[in-house]
Amino acid sequence: MSLTPEHVTIAQNSWAKVLPDGDNVADQFYNKIFELDPSLRALFPEDMTSQKKKLINMMSLAVNSLTILDKFLPEIRNLGIRHTVKYNVTPSMYGTVGAALLDTLEKGLGDSWDEAHKDAWSLIYGVLSDAMMGNVEEKKSSE
Repeated sequence: MSLTPEHVTIAQNSWAKVLPDGDNVADQFYNKIFELDPSLRALFPEDMTSQKKKLINMMSLAVNSLTILDKFLPEIRNLGIRHTVKYNVTPSMYGTVGAALLDTLEKGLGDSWDEAHKDAWSLIYGVLSDAMMGNVEEKKSSE
């Protein structure tokens, strides 16, 4: 399934709904990651203030770039390389992050979360995480 204008609209509208509560959204997201896989806590700083801002900024950039995805994917690929080289992120960790993202959005959107939201966000996360991991695999195979 490919990304449609409807998926983009759903993502942009739903992100706009949760963004005003960004700090809480980031807290919920990271708490869910650490609940799902406590070993990932060691990858992050004790003070998460800066990390939470980075998350909200990158998510906002990603959501706003969905209409120009072909131009944005190189940045996502480079982000994947940085996460692998600097933080030893492995492909298996992306599943945990995706589950935390969906859980956070579902809680943040409450009653407006439905199957269409789940489908749109799952697809978008899949496209972005595949881009991050794809470049990781290319980098590893060229070493």
